[in-house]
Order: sequence, then C-alpha cells, then structure tokens
Amino acid sequence: MRLFGAPATPADRPTDAERIRSILTAAHSMTVVTDGLRSEVRHLDGGDPMGRLHLHPAEPGGESEYRPSIRLEFTDIAPTPVRDRVRARVTVLGRLLTPYSDLAEGSGADSACMEFDRAVLETPEGRSHVGLEELDAACPDPLSPYEAGMLTHLLDDHHDLVTLLLRLVRPLPTAAVLRALPVAMDRYGITLRLEERRGHRDVRLPFPSPLDDVEQAGTQIQALFSAARRSSHRNTLPA
Repeated sequence: MRLFGAPATPADRPTDAERIRSILTAAHSMTVVTDGLRSEVRHLDGGDPMGRLHLHPAEPGGESEYRPSIRLEFTDIAPTPVRDRVRARVTVLGRLLTPYSDLAEGSGADSACMEFDRAVLETPEGRSHVGLEELDAACPDPLSPYEAGMLTHLLDDHHDLVTLLLRLVRPLPTAAVLRALPVAMDRYGITLRLEERRGHRDVRLPFPSPLDDVEQAGTQIQALFSAARRSSHRNTLPA
C-alpha cells in the first residue's frame, strides 16, 4: 500500500492533456494574441473556450496560404491564498482559418476555426506539449468547475480539518512548517501546500479511489478525514 503523501505514480494524477482540458473548462478569462494584437477575453463563465473555437488538424501544404497565427493563453491560479498562486499556464497555438476578431471583442459571434499546432502546459515541474488527438481524447476533471468553491469552503469553514490532514503527510511535517493550505483538488485527491520560512512543498493525499463525478467527492474527502483521525501522528501546527 502506498503511503499518503508519498511520490505519486502517473495513475494517481491527471494526464497533461486532462489537466489542460480541466484548466480550459474552469477558465474565466483568456488572452488572445493574433495579428500582433493582444486582447483579453473575460467572462467565459467556466465554459470550455474550445466550444467557441473549432480545432482542426494541420493541412498538408497549408503553409502556402496566409493564415494569421493565433495564441491563446490561460493562467491557472490557486483559489486559496498560498505562496506562488500560479499553478500552471496553458498556451494553445495555431493558425486562424476564419476571423477571430469578433470573438476576441466579445461581440457574441458563435465560433471560429483554428488550425491546431500544439498545446503547451507549463507547471513548476516543467513543460510538456500535447497534440490534438490526445487533447480531443481527454476529458476535463469532474471537479474542475467546483474546485475553487470546494477549496475555499474547506479553508474558510473547516481549517481544523486541513490541519488534521497533516497526519497523513509523509515525510512527517516538522516545526519548520509555518502553515498548510489546500492548493488543489482533482478526481485523484487533495494537494496541500506546506509553507516554510524559506520555501514550500506540495504533497498529494490520494482518495481511496478516483472520482467519476462530483457527487462522490463528499464520501472520498470524509474517507481522508477518517484516515487522519485514526493516525497517531501529532502535527506541529495549531488545530
């Protein structure tokens, strides 16, 4: 059995493609760069922007036609007041097949078409490129539209339970940890950020089994609390 807080295997966390889809699904704004112009598109209201932008594979010989490049930028910000709140950045690169100006200006146009080049995911762990086939096959995390509200509720109304979860962390937290905050939650588990005077580290606490929908979240979170209560480890942070 793998210990809580031990290094996660790939099966314990979303794939890069799934994480990109989740970030897009939860996005409330994006930056569009095309024809040398940079514009902010806000009020996406958690709707996947890929629903407004049809992605097409690159066509052979398309380089001979003028198709303006387009760059879509998304920033994934932690909803809780942790250090270094930027959790990830996503960039979708390609070329326009139909005008995008109306969408970028928020005029209500339905959609535009884009010849997809690649999607880039940047996290503190590094950078990865994801292709169109992999992106199409990936599903957003079922918790992504609700994650921000769930994490802020946990922190604001049940901070004692966040401290309780420290009993599951391995290696054990020491007195150097000044505070612990929930920084992320997905279908595989909760991530805590342990902040020290000279830095921080993130630890993942996996659910007993991955979630299939948001309705299962309460049961899985309670399972983590129950496991923490059964632990004899005493944390060094005030409850």
